[in-house]
Amino acid sequence: VVEPSPADTVKILKGLKKYFEEFHGVTYTAEALQIAVDLAVRHITDRKLPDKAIDVIDEAGAYQKLLPKGKRKKTVTIKEIEMVVAKIARIPPKTVSRDDTKVLKSLPEDLKRVVFGQDAAIEQVSSAVKLARAGLREPNKPIGSYLFSGPTGVGKTEVARQLAEALGLELLRFDMSEYMERHTVSKLLGAPPGYVGYDQGGLLTDGVNQHPHSILLLDEIEKAHPDVFNILLQVMDNGSLSDANGRAVDFRNVILIMTTNAGAADAAKAEIGFGRSESSNDEDDKAIKRLFTPEFRNRLDALVKFSPLDKTSISKVVDKFIIQLEAQLTDRKILFEVSKAANTWIADKGYDRKFGARPLSRTIQEFIKKPLADEILFGKLKKGGLVRVGLDKKKDELTFEILKPAQLKIEGKKGGKGLPAPKPKEDA
Repeated sequence: VVEPSPADTVKILKGLKKYFEEFHGVTYTAEALQIAVDLAVRHITDRKLPDKAIDVIDEAGAYQKLLPKGKRKKTVTIKEIEMVVAKIARIPPKTVSRDDTKVLKSLPEDLKRVVFGQDAAIEQVSSAVKLARAGLREPNKPIGSYLFSGPTGVGKTEVARQLAEALGLELLRFDMSEYMERHTVSKLLGAPPGYVGYDQGGLLTDGVNQHPHSILLLDEIEKAHPDVFNILLQVMDNGSLSDANGRAVDFRNVILIMTTNAGAADAAKAEIGFGRSESSNDEDDKAIKRLFTPEFRNRLDALVKFSPLDKTSISKVVDKFIIQLEAQLTDRKILFEVSKAANTWIADKGYDRKFGARPLSRTIQEFIKKPLADEILFGKLKKGGLVRVGLDKKKDELTFEILKPAQLKIEGKKGGKGLPAPKPKEDA
């Protein structure tokens, strides 16, 4: 039996409509029937029409019948259909909804608040996502296939994480250093018949099957075995992949992001001669061309280049790490107030153009976390408090002024249930 077309399925639903309305005690709008077919085709890929569309309208009616009488709606509209499809397809409701324009509109600004110094890269990623959501992408390919290139510690992985959070999607992260050998590639698709673990499925195919709407992050792709690139060719071109059991897994609703440090080692070498810095982009391109075959590069939607962080961005990263430290110590009710001089000192100590923001977390651990560990466990911060971090310019070291919760109340600050939010000082 040939699967009916979406137009025929709408006619079938119109014929069945009165029976479902009598059974569930609701009425279905014409728009609800149309959207049930459209969303079923787009998001429920493991079943056929008209079965999956019938299930959607049946579940939407049953959901209303199960609600208390005061909360029941007599008419099933587009909103109720979207909610049911989201549950069936295991995806966030706002992914199905057409009313997520606010999220998409503020996407570049949201990403720039948490990833610093990469405005050009963020704009490129945001415009690519908007393009896909506007329905201008090819229907049989993933939402987007991007290669993030740049030095270590500049925010490539962080952009993928924050993008997943902003869009409300699951992040599936695979570290490609685990797939350097040929025999490890089978872990992605599942073991072939006759081998141990044949019935378990593959890590990649099972992950995407369970989370059809997700961001697939392949970290340090240059370390993967060449066979992995051959697998990705099929994903980027056809939007599907068959596992060891022959089951086709749908990748059409996946955002594929790959990160690479290719060319970073050449760019990090000492600059000799004139015009060396201008040619660093050419070196990155040469390294990417060396590592990735033409057919692989040709299937990428965009090659997003991340630049090394400057000192202005590093000072913003210091503030971000301090906020994260505060969040870590929320249950202990400890707040931080860092002076501008202390912020600059930490940024100078932790800044390394070659290694990006990663040395900064080690600097904060060495000069802030370690000195305060004893105070948090046994000393003045045992019951919470405010830590004012300043700078002693003569000794060239950080100073810590600790105010207990009682002292904060004496100073006339309104504490409420917790402690007051600290105001940044010009200097210490």
